Amino acid sequence: MSVVQRCDFNTGDCIDKKYRVEKKLGEGSYGTVYKVKDSRGDVTALKLLKLWEVHPDIRQDLVARFDMEFETGRINSNYLVHSLDHGFIEGSPYIVMEFCSGGDLKALRSPDLAKIGKEVLYGLKDLHKNGKVHRDLKPENVLLKSDGTAVLTDFGISGDRNKRMTERNIMGKPQQIFGTYAYMPPEQVKPKRGEATVLPTTDIFSFGVMLYELITGELPFGELRNENDVVMYIVNGEKGNWNRNLLKKRNAAFCNVIEGCLVPDYKLRLQTVEQVLAQMPESSVHNTYIPTYDDNEPRMSVINGLLLRVMQGEDYGKIYRLDEMLQGGRRILTMGREDYSVNNALSIRETESSYISRKHCTLEVDYSTGQWYIRDGQWDRGATNGWRHSLNGTFVNSTDVTEDGIAFYTGDIISIGDVKLRVEGY
Repeated sequence: MSVVQRCDFNTGDCIDKKYRVEKKLGEGSYGTVYKVKDSRGDVTALKLLKLWEVHPDIRQDLVARFDMEFETGRINSNYLVHSLDHGFIEGSPYIVMEFCSGGDLKALRSPDLAKIGKEVLYGLKDLHKNGKVHRDLKPENVLLKSDGTAVLTDFGISGDRNKRMTERNIMGKPQQIFGTYAYMPPEQVKPKRGEATVLPTTDIFSFGVMLYELITGELPFGELRNENDVVMYIVNGEKGNWNRNLLKKRNAAFCNVIEGCLVPDYKLRLQTVEQVLAQMPESSVHNTYIPTYDDNEPRMSVINGLLLRVMQGEDYGKIYRLDEMLQGGRRILTMGREDYSVNNALSIRETESSYISRKHCTLEVDYSTGQWYIRDGQWDRGATNGWRHSLNGTFVNSTDVTEDGIAFYTGDIISIGDVKLRVEGY
């Protein structure tokens, strides 16, 4: 990694000889966002990662996540802020994005929450079906385009729990850390095994918190001013204690959907964006979801077999053609963390925070039907009952997979640790 130097830009300054600063739009612990104009006169937003303020030990990991944020912004969606360009200036990376003139949802007065809420859910739907989880959904990360459409931004870095803790240690800004707990589901605050796998239900919980806050002007589980408040806020979140009467008083039409989103147990929570949309009240403005792709496209059609495509992780874009990996009549493929001591058919690289087990899961095909199944863990004669489970679970979409296994189909997302793979046909 090149030498990193401090970069402070003011109005009129030129970034990387291509983008002239109009004004600073905002600044957080990790990045600064500027309104800029390129050589053609087009107005965009430029997000600069302040790598000079980050400990050298975590810079490489942060840059990798920043790159993933750029890739996420390239998803063809009407409800996500689009990435346009990226590069480095004085050793720090930047992303150029479309400029949203309507500001963020935090500053919006008297919004049509049924319309806005559905557009936020449409954005989450596009993320989830592309193997992404937002991780940090809150009003500040919902922007409004000039036509009033709500779009999601800020994918990836600030939403990672490990990075939040690192931020506190390095930046010394505990107040910002208190704020991050506001939208985190219980399974992320206190994971029961390893580091909890981030699932679509994470975003669904955050959506419920955000919707409650926008309606009532308060956070659902109490105030967050100091560490004592954080403790009580977390306890209330774990118990599902929130002010339902206040919500009924302000807008009873949203009670069912918020109730379903704020269930402490992620297994009992609303599981998919479609389920949340079904509970949303009608809006005075008719807005229909515009899909990013048709399920009948070739990648969803099975001609020769199934493949897994890495949608999030160090091997982003890598594909595994499952049917071609079967040799000599075998019907089982093992998958786990890249480790030379284990001979996995699918060897997955990971970052330190991914928590992928060496023997994480097993893929099996039924030759009589051609149906593929996935089971958590692998056979290990040294384990209890001969089966060794993963450290923190295997998931298909938001479903926790057991050793008994479940079938998977095109369009499904398989999550192991922080790595997500989409099932496609070829």
